Amino acid sequence: MKSHARVVVVGGGVMGVALLYHLVREGWSEVALVEKGELTSGSTWHAAGLVPHFIASLNMAKVHLYGSRLYQRLEAEVGQSTGWHGCGAIRLATNQDEVDWFHHVQGVLRCAGAECHLIGPAEIAALHPLLDTEGVLLGAYTPGDGHTDPASSTMAMAAGARAGGAEIYLRNRVVDISRRPEGSWDVVTEQGTIVAEHVVNAAGGFSPRIGAMVGLDVPIVNVVHQYLVTEDLDAVAALEREPPVVRDPRASCYYRQERQGLIVGPYETDGAQAWALEGIDWSFDAELLPPDIDRLMPWLELAARRIPAFEHAGIKRVVSGPITHTPDGGFLIGPAPGLENFWMCCGAGIGITQGPGAGKYLAQWMVHGQTEINVREMEARRFGKWSIGKYSLEKALDEYHQMYQVHYPGEFRDPGRPVTTTPVYGRLAARGAVFAETFGWERAKWFAPGGVGEEYGFRRMNWFDAVAGECRAVRERVGVLDLSAFSKFDVTGPDAAAFLDRVIANRVPRRDGRIILGHALTELGGIESEFTVTRLDDSRFYLLSAAVARIHDRDWLVQHRREAEDIEIADVTEDYGVLVVTGPRSREVLGTLTDADLGNADFPWLSAHEIEVAGVPTRALRVSYVGELGWELHHPMARMETLYDAIVAAGEEYGIADFGLYAMNALRMEKAYKAWGVELTTELTPVEGGLERFVDMDSDFIGRDAVAKRARNGVDTRLVYLSVDAVDADAHGNEPVYAGDRLVGLTTSGAYGHTVGQSIAFAFVEPDLAAPGTELEIAILGHRRGARVLEKPLYDPQNRRLKA
Repeated sequence: MKSHARVVVVGGGVMGVALLYHLVREGWSEVALVEKGELTSGSTWHAAGLVPHFIASLNMAKVHLYGSRLYQRLEAEVGQSTGWHGCGAIRLATNQDEVDWFHHVQGVLRCAGAECHLIGPAEIAALHPLLDTEGVLLGAYTPGDGHTDPASSTMAMAAGARAGGAEIYLRNRVVDISRRPEGSWDVVTEQGTIVAEHVVNAAGGFSPRIGAMVGLDVPIVNVVHQYLVTEDLDAVAALEREPPVVRDPRASCYYRQERQGLIVGPYETDGAQAWALEGIDWSFDAELLPPDIDRLMPWLELAARRIPAFEHAGIKRVVSGPITHTPDGGFLIGPAPGLENFWMCCGAGIGITQGPGAGKYLAQWMVHGQTEINVREMEARRFGKWSIGKYSLEKALDEYHQMYQVHYPGEFRDPGRPVTTTPVYGRLAARGAVFAETFGWERAKWFAPGGVGEEYGFRRMNWFDAVAGECRAVRERVGVLDLSAFSKFDVTGPDAAAFLDRVIANRVPRRDGRIILGHALTELGGIESEFTVTRLDDSRFYLLSAAVARIHDRDWLVQHRREAEDIEIADVTEDYGVLVVTGPRSREVLGTLTDADLGNADFPWLSAHEIEVAGVPTRALRVSYVGELGWELHHPMARMETLYDAIVAAGEEYGIADFGLYAMNALRMEKAYKAWGVELTTELTPVEGGLERFVDMDSDFIGRDAVAKRARNGVDTRLVYLSVDAVDADAHGNEPVYAGDRLVGLTTSGAYGHTVGQSIAFAFVEPDLAAPGTELEIAILGHRRGARVLEKPLYDPQNRRLKA
């Protein structure tokens, strides 16, 4: 066994082996994998091997599509079969919400490049003669789907990795991992120690135990999944060809042919069982758990109605094994929180599908510093310590229960919540707030008159009129919003300004009390983060960024600090509450609560002062994400109730109203404000995103050369702002954009602008279609809707309201 390696991957399941294979394909040598048993001896070996394309996430769809294509070409590359069966798949829709969902997903898959056809019951029956189509309205047929042999596929990738110079050490458990003073890692195994520049935790169900070696909490829960393999069936033997894999939401089951029989795999919609919550014993290796068919009976009975041939089938065996699940069902890749050169590649609930793509994009991240797709939803740092324990358990089980159910836009399910609330949470709830959860924080989406619950769907639902009222309140009077979930950092010290000039593309403020919007870029110019930067004085800067980016942005700042730089970086997120007071009457409301001069002369737009409001010390920032006169009041979290109550009382005579995230999104769309994570991602530089005015090319910032090169050479996509002829549904993001019959781009986000009376969207399109006035079409729930490229924001393009 070698004593040194550039990378040590811990874990020999499909995720770890896929990463090893792609690291050598990206050009890294001296890479090794260490596995305590044999390859695939964790959960990989007992997986059903399904490889689906149907998923509503664009970037996850790209992950799935890559996996199916790799399995089909790998044998020709390495000379070892993957066991690929390209039989296609059908997902069944049994109600109108599922039909809407299918239309939306079909659009997403078109953008990803995956084939998807929506077919009726007769076509479904022709493709799968064993199905009873009772209650079926529509089918989503993805002919590129199939299934593969998990062990063969993993071994084929291992053969490719070895051919590229990787080494694999089996029956060799990692017993400890520790950081050396110079930053490399000691990976201590039963057969000796490997000193590694990088370590990757790809240990599947054992990932929490590997994480604990370096002080990491890993939000993974092992959930028991069972599937049945039948004896040979005459009905199956009589088939002329292998039928598509079927996913049946009524029974919450998948069905596929296995030799001359069937595999039937239920995902229970309640009562799923977690396993080994205190950690899996190291001795657990290539084992199964005792079956419990009785627990599956409600779903198996529904499965027998869908496939009558199954009703009297003999059962050859029951496969019962633990599968990893995260709180949101997505896998974990990327840097581990707070650790340099320690990476995560684990947590996949459908690892046979996702392993190749996870390995490909993590390898790109490790080798090049960014990926060719937006991996924010897969980023390991999207969870913090708040997610460990009860939250992870309840969310993972709920995610398992919802495996084959509709995933609605704006839906935040109750299990595991609340985790983090602000002091005014109870007040907002009493006023009808319907909450969303972001990085553990509860945030008001909208305020329901009479406290009615939210109806979910892909069309304009029961919140639409209420949100219109919130928007009117902000535009015409004054609104108040709790935005305490912002990530907040104090960057202080003599070198703070020079440090920020280097890590942010915009020039930081040169005058005390001024504010800029700036972006941190990768070396390749991709948009890594977005910050609002306030200069409090010559050595104190206050940075704000997205709530979900808290760990990511803290790591970015800390890990880019040079040893010689005299600065301190403090995460003050939980120290400060944030109340937004905005609208044309906001100055009058706040004027009754402070002695500070709020006029334009002393307190202009994009300025900040440390003042008292209602006796509460406040960092008051005159900024507004909704495009109105307004202030963000950053104050001690413990004083939040006092400040909120004073604002509401002072605002009564001015018609103050609470508003939520839905209204904020509609208002920011009217102003054509772009959002980090959707319009602004590492896939793109500021040039494609139209952010040139926020880039100071005279500064020597990270990524400067790449941005200059992109500006010189031109781009292959442009962000455009669109007015949309929507009817009863607006763009959500990732809908296809067409010029005639040609697919020319995709949306990133959308909303209905209640002030301007128009549906609005952002989209990336081919550069020659970005000119104002260009006519395009957007596919929304199966219908082409006309759209026009706009030259400027629909609302207040001169910013008169902001500067009032």
